[in-house]
Amino acid sequence: MKKKFRFQWGAFLMFLFYGGLFFLLLSRMIFIQVTGEADGQALAAKAAAKYEREQIINASRGEIVDKNGEVIAEDTLSYRLVAVLSPKATENAKKPKHVNDVEKTASVLAEYIPLSKEKLVERLSKEGVYQVEFGSAGRDISHENMTKIKEQKLPGLVFVRDLKRFYPGGTFSSHLIGFAVKEEQPDGTFQTVGKMGLESIYNKQLTGKNGKVQYDGDLWGYLLPNSEEMVTPAQDGYQIHLTLDKTVQNFLEDAMSRVEEEYSPESMVAMVADPKTGKILAMSQRPSFDPETRDGLTDNWLNETIENTIEPGSTMKTFTVAAAMEEKKWDPNAWYQSGKYTLLDTTIRDHNLKGWGNITYLEGFQRSSNVAMAYLLERLGDTAFLEYLDKFGFGKKTGIDLPNEASGKIINKWPLDRLVSTFGQGSTVTPMQLIQAETAIANDGTMMKPYVIEKIVNPLTKEVMHDSKPEETGKPISADTAKKMRELLASTVTSEHGSGKRFELTDYTVAGKTGTAQIPNKEGKYLSGYENYLYSFLGMAPVEDPQLVVYVAVSKPKLEATEVGSMPVSEIFKSVTENSLKYMNIKPEQVKSIPTVTLPEVKEKDVAVAENQMLDQKMKLIIIGNTDKGIITEQFPAAGTKILPGSLVMLKTEGPITIPDFTNWSKRHVLVYQMLSGLNIEVVGNGYAVSQSVSKGTVTNEQTPIVIKLETPEETNIKAKKETEKKGEEKLPQD
Repeated sequence: MKKKFRFQWGAFLMFLFYGGLFFLLLSRMIFIQVTGEADGQALAAKAAAKYEREQIINASRGEIVDKNGEVIAEDTLSYRLVAVLSPKATENAKKPKHVNDVEKTASVLAEYIPLSKEKLVERLSKEGVYQVEFGSAGRDISHENMTKIKEQKLPGLVFVRDLKRFYPGGTFSSHLIGFAVKEEQPDGTFQTVGKMGLESIYNKQLTGKNGKVQYDGDLWGYLLPNSEEMVTPAQDGYQIHLTLDKTVQNFLEDAMSRVEEEYSPESMVAMVADPKTGKILAMSQRPSFDPETRDGLTDNWLNETIENTIEPGSTMKTFTVAAAMEEKKWDPNAWYQSGKYTLLDTTIRDHNLKGWGNITYLEGFQRSSNVAMAYLLERLGDTAFLEYLDKFGFGKKTGIDLPNEASGKIINKWPLDRLVSTFGQGSTVTPMQLIQAETAIANDGTMMKPYVIEKIVNPLTKEVMHDSKPEETGKPISADTAKKMRELLASTVTSEHGSGKRFELTDYTVAGKTGTAQIPNKEGKYLSGYENYLYSFLGMAPVEDPQLVVYVAVSKPKLEATEVGSMPVSEIFKSVTENSLKYMNIKPEQVKSIPTVTLPEVKEKDVAVAENQMLDQKMKLIIIGNTDKGIITEQFPAAGTKILPGSLVMLKTEGPITIPDFTNWSKRHVLVYQMLSGLNIEVVGNGYAVSQSVSKGTVTNEQTPIVIKLETPEETNIKAKKETEKKGEEKLPQD
């Protein structure tokens, strides 16, 4: 019997429904596979957003270093404090992970961060938040304080590693270097920003670019299997190399601090420069401040060496006489009547009012006579005088690589204006202009442009982004005039009539000119009174071949009845100049009297051959490495350098290193030895080596730590004096 076929509508409809659904799903899958989008959104991007993790790699702010690479400003490790308040952070009540004792936590923190206990309690009692921070008070915490807080074992306190701007020199050319602080950015992150000085001027170059680490993670942040990390390295800020010499700067800072303590002046400014290049080796002023804490910072943020103008006083006589000498109008043996000079209805007087009678122009300059300058202007002529002031760079900016430089003003409306300008009154200049002009006299007539930035370097690639070179800014006088001016300026120090006798050095010759300038008040009138003057000295040393030009100015010092204004000025000048010349290994009073020797090339030569060559040149030789055999791999100074016989020469060879006697080595030579030898040498102090932790003759390696202690000649003298006094006291009979 045939089975009758029955059409199953239900099954057919189900087939159509599920078949259609399958077709739709298949079509959707194919579409997503082809386009990578769903509902107009990129699925890969959504997946990346869900699973991709990112960590920031903080970039360091660029270092500021001196001419020898010693750090002046750098980023160092610090910590940021975070307090977890939410009880949800605690999984085990016996081991709390949140702040559970607000009063105790606030009491402890108040000892280590600059917030009162009351404000800390208020911050730690905040409701509805998981964690809190403490603003600037909770940042830049030192490792020492972090450790002390951790020792209290307070739950809920978390320390996050951070970077802090560090100034190891403390009060070190602070108005030049400036300071940088952390500031909150619009995105909530914090960034170190320069607020003053070089930190602000070169903020863009010093600021680094943060890097990041990207990886795929799960919902809890763990790295997923087979996922790849992508690292974008941080780009540290550029390294700025200054022309400053940290040792010379420290000599200057120490001397100014002593004078500030002893004489309590209203202000001081001082600079040391290399006249052959225009490099500024040291620059400071008082009042000053600590850039790390800003302790001592007043409302005066000016770098007074370039941004403030002064009446230079008698230091300007240097350039008045130089102009007359160049124009053949200077006759040192001609006579004039000192005491007073009358122009129309105005009388100009010498500083002793009565004068010294009928004297020569030479004696008049040595005594710093204003009247001598007045008569000299008659010979020179107003027009020529103004032309030479312009040639020396007065009345216009030096062009130093710093902003906001003042130009000063040479007054020229009336004949009296030009007259008083010859001895530094009325017209204004900057200390930097005086330094620049003095380089012409020290440098055989060639004036050098001052600068403080040696170079700017990318620390990652070592590419030099900016490189400064010495630059001539004119030749206001001839070499012959410059030489005669140095001799004349030296006579103010050596002559029995000289106003600069107090500036004589023990081991070096000095040339220079003192200055005593009146100080105008707000009404435009000059202050009166024994102490209300700006005392200064502009000089150079040694006279035979000047290596340093130094300017020191002290305003309104507190003087005893028996003291004169040049005393605080001379204390700074003498200390800084003598110590700096010795540090630079300038042979006292022998700069040109002894012929120099040109060093031969001994690299790649046998050590015995090289040693004989150097000894033939009468050099003091230090061999770093095997002294018996081997090949010379490096030498210092370099071949072709002109130095004096008896100077220190270092030769590097392979092999074990025998420690020499470092006694009386300058810091510069110790650092060169450290560089050539690669030894682990720590230098403590400034000046000259007085002790070493590893004895002479010891054979050592790179891992052995060696501590070399340095002292300035002044520190050594003070110590010797104290020991002598102590011995004297021990010999006194007892009552």
